[in-house]
Amino acid sequence: MQAKIIDGKALAAAVKQEAAAQVEALKAQGVTPCLAVVLVGEDPASQVYVRGKINDCAQCGIESRSIRLPETTTQEELLAHVKALAEDSAVHGILVQLPLPAQINEKAVIDAIPPEKDVDGFSPVNVGRMQIGEPCYLPCTPAGCIRMIESTGTDISGKQAVVIGRSNIVGKPAALLLLAKNATVTICHSKTKNLQEICASADILVAAVGREGFVTGDMVKPGAVVIDVGINRGADGKLHGDVDFAAASEKAAWITPVPGGVGPMTRAMLMLNTVEAARRASGN
Repeated sequence: MQAKIIDGKALAAAVKQEAAAQVEALKAQGVTPCLAVVLVGEDPASQVYVRGKINDCAQCGIESRSIRLPETTTQEELLAHVKALAEDSAVHGILVQLPLPAQINEKAVIDAIPPEKDVDGFSPVNVGRMQIGEPCYLPCTPAGCIRMIESTGTDISGKQAVVIGRSNIVGKPAALLLLAKNATVTICHSKTKNLQEICASADILVAAVGREGFVTGDMVKPGAVVIDVGINRGADGKLHGDVDFAAASEKAAWITPVPGGVGPMTRAMLMLNTVEAARRASGN
């Protein structure tokens, strides 16, 4: 068996077209969706991510505001910027690019973003709403993972799903979203015993552990759908996922590549969340 590739770039392009159509409808009603992106410091990876998000906004017809602050910015200064954006009715979504410099408490910043403008889906309010199944902004990477799984024609309901990783940004919410789709979900992590055996039972395997090549071929069930969230810079200078792609491809039915898999979908889902925030703010 040779796995079929889940093309994140193509799927993301379709999602952005979906967002663009909704933007046109809102503009016809006098509403222009606006996303404010705040970047603190000069982290090269963060700069790339922010540029990508600004470009996505342009493709979808979403207005973007880019606020760049020096590495020496204090927590009080950053919170003042967030407060100003929170009070600006023309701004519908606020995204503060993580990670932040050591002198800034990330939780304090996330908590300062109003839930209705939290298009990253990180606010405790949105996390709580997701937990109990109420309408909310879903975190973009896990939401993108679900769209990618469903794009294969896989019915998630009743499937055995394993998520490797328990981060607040990917692992935990991915497990919750799979559970909401009626999968039977197991979360694995660094303390999990019999990891290979558990992973090899998964119809759907989501790897979000942050270690290059962590998922080996013997951890993949024949016919599984494998979603690789990992982005690791290898010794060769190239980007690699958490999954040994070559070995896993021989057993999986579907697999995401790195790069070109989950990454583009994460940004595309951010566009959908921003449009939804604008729609809600307009009362439509």
